[in-house]
Amino acid sequence: MGFVFGSRSSKEEKAAATDKVSADLSQPRDPQAPKGRPTPKRAVAQSQRKAVVASTGNRKEDAKRARERRRTEMAKQREALANGDERYLPTRDKGPVRRFVRDYVDSRYSVAEMFLPLAVVILVLSMVRQPAIQSIALMLWLGVIVLILLDSIGLVFRLRKSLVERFPNEPRRGAIAYGLMRTLQMRRLRLPKPQVKRGERP
Repeated sequence: MGFVFGSRSSKEEKAAATDKVSADLSQPRDPQAPKGRPTPKRAVAQSQRKAVVASTGNRKEDAKRARERRRTEMAKQREALANGDERYLPTRDKGPVRRFVRDYVDSRYSVAEMFLPLAVVILVLSMVRQPAIQSIALMLWLGVIVLILLDSIGLVFRLRKSLVERFPNEPRRGAIAYGLMRTLQMRRLRLPKPQVKRGERP
């Protein structure tokens, strides 16, 4: 009988050990995390998920709270786009590198920011049924494109140099393209709103 109970106990211990190993393999654990506990990042994610998913048990009330939360977040984001508050800016606009790029672009004049008004004028001229005026419109169009290209090339070199000097250890990926896209917007329509004056170097 003792042998029978001993065998049964041994089998149960082996099964329990197998289940534990399977559970451990199914959820990768950070080497620095204590055994039997989730990794720090996972623990934070779980706590945040619980906070967001917290339900009152009333579907209408939950939906109302979700709408209010989204409305509050959007209001904070609009305010941040107006005053440059880093805490509530969209991800693409956050960080010291992106802020420097915005200030660098906003502190200078660029040909590209006048692209839309000039394009409208050139389009109107090109619709006039007079060969001379249409030729002028074509020349203006080519001239604007050349000026924008030259100005943009100069901006790329100067901005890249400034970024390397100011932020040698910061990730700068996408910063140049971010600056070029901002030059295409008219100053008063840019978001986040410009925080420096013309000629005021960042």
